[in-house]
Amino acid sequence: MATWTAADIPDLSGKTAIVTGANKNLGFHTALELARHGADVTLACRNRERGNAALEGIRRAAPDAEVSLAVLDLADLASVERFAGEYGAARPGLDILVNNAGILGIPRVLTADGFETQFGVNYLGHFALTGRLLPLLLNRPGARVVSLSTWIVNRMGTIDFDNLQGERAYDKFNAYNQAKLANLVFSRELSRRYSGRGLSGVSAHPGFAVSDLQYTGPRMEGSRFQELFFKIPTLLFAKPTATGALPTLYAATAPDVIPGACYGPTGPAQIRGRTGKVSTPVKIHDPELALRLWDVSERLTGVSYAETALSETKGS
Repeated sequence: MATWTAADIPDLSGKTAIVTGANKNLGFHTALELARHGADVTLACRNRERGNAALEGIRRAAPDAEVSLAVLDLADLASVERFAGEYGAARPGLDILVNNAGILGIPRVLTADGFETQFGVNYLGHFALTGRLLPLLLNRPGARVVSLSTWIVNRMGTIDFDNLQGERAYDKFNAYNQAKLANLVFSRELSRRYSGRGLSGVSAHPGFAVSDLQYTGPRMEGSRFQELFFKIPTLLFAKPTATGALPTLYAATAPDVIPGACYGPTGPAQIRGRTGKVSTPVKIHDPELALRLWDVSERLTGVSYAETALSETKGS
């Protein structure tokens, strides 16, 4: 595959998009390029002040962009429901949903709904958001849901149904990998269920790109050593954030994307290299794992995809 860049993004005029966590890092660059290529983009951000700063940054970089801000806290299912309701009241459909927002390596704290925060934000919040927006996605044939994963799950990561919330034992990096592995399983299962109705679930990861995501945990713990532990290799080896956003943009817009596949850097260990389809852990192909995770996710979030899909059918 030839080197794919943001210049290869097709014209997105007339399409709508939501990017969670769009106020900084990968989310900002993803939203910027989608807007720059014609999409009507909503920045879904937890912090309104930071969201407004990102909004102005995109408007400066792309003065003709259609871009807006909406507050979304993925650690609060009531906020997810409110966001989806307001978005649906204003627009008849949704073409691209990028489940980008994430938290990495933090101490065990709980969301507003009592979930371990990494699992709650990185996976469950996005599962609920996608389900709430399902009628809008099904209204747009060819719609895509892109969920962010990580190259690390190819080496470690498991979904422990007996310890999903880290009650029995908690390791902050295992919790992160569990949530990112769940995103891979979710993307495949979403495609299995809905690709026949024109909706694709796809995964992407940036490889090793510049971000401040890894500093949140050390700062919460007041550990200067841990912060330096991440900062030094980032300064030495990480690629620019805008480059790290390319796999997400490819998964969201390229015409040859395969439903259920994952896209990332194709170099050694999927850390750097050209953007393309990458290998994923064998375990995510287990249909029993997918069905169990889906059932647990619906029960925990209270979001039934069958019911929201039925509401779309009644309204069409």
